[in-house]
Formats: sequence, structure tokens, C-alpha cells
Amino acid sequence: MAEKIRIETPFTVEQSKKLKAGDSVLITGTIISARDAAHKVMCEALARGEKLPVDWKNEIVYYLGPTPAKPGDPIGSCGPTTSGRMDAYTPTMLEQGITGMIGKGS
Repeated sequence: MAEKIRIETPFTVEQSKKLKAGDSVLITGTIISARDAAHKVMCEALARGEKLPVDWKNEIVYYLGPTPAKPGDPIGSCGPTTSGRMDAYTPTMLEQGITGMIGKGS
């Protein structure tokens, strides 16, 4: 079994160049979650010349798909959502400095 690569956030471009498809990683630090609706809002705001509320430079985004919380639970289950939903927004978000994306799909 291959050894897992340990990375910490902020996650720089230099760190990302050391990884290749299929690597297993352990991430320590802050990861920001946002899915297609959030990406759409952010891209629309940028198109209007507005500043985003989050500085995305050297950040990792988790394409998170939440489910409603069960009664009595503070939060529902969360898991990766299909990365392809963000394809239209990815170039704009990469321009904002995102260096890592977590989701599912090819």
C-alpha cells in the first residue's frame, strides 16, 4: 500500500506540483466547502466587479453535498458532490487562487 502524502493548508502551487493523479493525501488545516450554487454566486459577483468574501489564494475547496439533519442532530451527513457541476466556474475560481479541489467524478 502506498504511503499517504501529508499536506497542510494553505496549499501552495509549489506543493500541488509535487502531487500526481492517484496519490493518497492526508490534509491538515482549513478546507472551504462550496458547491455549484456558491460557485455561480461568486462568479456572478466577480463579473459585476465585486470582491468575494473569501480570499481563495492557496485554498482547497471541497465540493460538499450536504443532506438535511436528522431530528436532534445539528448537521446532516456530508459527502463529495459531482465535480463536473463546477466545470463552468473552475477557470474563474482558479484565477482567484484556488490550488486544490475535492469532489467526485473523473
